[in-house]
Amino acid sequence: MNAHTSPVFPRAGVLAIVRRGCNFLLVRRANPPDAGLWGFPGGKVEGGEPFFRAAERELMEETSISAQATSLIDVFDSVHYAPDGTLAFHYLILAVLCTERPPAPGTPVAGDDAQEVGWFSYDAICELGPKASERLRFIAQTVMQAQTPG
Repeated sequence: MNAHTSPVFPRAGVLAIVRRGCNFLLVRRANPPDAGLWGFPGGKVEGGEPFFRAAERELMEETSISAQATSLIDVFDSVHYAPDGTLAFHYLILAVLCTERPPAPGTPVAGDDAQEVGWFSYDAICELGPKASERLRFIAQTVMQAQTPG
């Protein structure tokens, strides 16, 4: 490391997973690293912010949907390198299951860094192919298995 390079430390990020019936709430990202791809709403955990609260906040900012974070579904690394091979960033991503708050479900509206927002069945998620964020299908499948009786 030279005098002009600062170390890149892992930071925390969250994904907010909301399921309404058989559908999942997804956003199409406006910003890198997944610009143009569909994935779960999410973003950075702010200093001093509990990760459940971060998931609820990011969900509201990106979709206008109010929900309560209820459980941790998955944790994984998101590591990206610059073209010259140096580490650009490293996030530890916490995928958090969230339940919409009563009384009535709201209509999602794209906001913050979301270009679009919509409800997708698991089959529709599978059909996204290269238009989907890397772990989207795996996380959706994990949630469905956890919520299936028996």
